[in-house]
Amino acid sequence: MNQLFITGIGTEVGKTVCSAVLIQYFKADYWKPVQSGDLDYTDSHKITSWTENTVCHPETYSLKLAASPHQSAKEENIQINLNDFELPKTANRLIVEGAGGLMVPLSDDVFMIDLIEKLDLPVALVVRNYLGCINHSLLSIMALKQRKLKLKYLILNGTFPPDTERVILGFIKEETGIIRIPEIDIPSKESIKASTEQLTKANL
Repeated sequence: MNQLFITGIGTEVGKTVCSAVLIQYFKADYWKPVQSGDLDYTDSHKITSWTENTVCHPETYSLKLAASPHQSAKEENIQINLNDFELPKTANRLIVEGAGGLMVPLSDDVFMIDLIEKLDLPVALVVRNYLGCINHSLLSIMALKQRKLKLKYLILNGTFPPDTERVILGFIKEETGIIRIPEIDIPSKESIKASTEQLTKANL
C-alpha cells in the first residue's frame, strides 16, 4: 500500500479514527484535501494528536462552515475546482481522507467520488453499524464498481451483528481485503497504537 483514499458510507462513521490506525500501521503521511468546518481542531490536528510523528500535508481547501463542502464554499464565494487538487509530493506512503461519503458534493455537479477518480487512488471504505448501513454500504460499493475504482479494503469499524456483516461481505470481491477495527471510545495515541497492534497480529 503506497497511497490510499479513505471514504465512508456516510458521515460520522469513523473515517478519521480509521485513518489514524492505518497511518500508524503503514507509517504513512496524511492529507485531508477538503476540511469543512472545525478549523480550530481539524482532522489533521486529530491525526497529529492521535499518532506518532505523522506528516500532515496542508489542505487544498479549508472552509469555515461545518457543512457539505459545496455549501461551505458558497458561503465564502469559493468554487471548488477539481484541477486544484494534486497529490502531495512525498517519498512516504500516503493516506488521503475524504469528507463524508462518495456522493458528498464539492460543487453543484462535482462529488467526492469525482475527486477519487481524478486522483486515481485505490479506496478503503469505512463501514459502521447502524440501521440502514447495509443499504448505504451496498450502494457505495456499487458506485465504486460503476466508476471502476478499486476497492482495496473494506473497513468494519466497531462491532456488527453477524447477519449484517454477512450480507455486506457477500457483496464484495475476493480481491478486497477486510480490516476489522475494534470500537475506540476515546481516540488517543495509546488506543490507536493498541488497534494497530491488533492489525499487526491479523497480518494485514
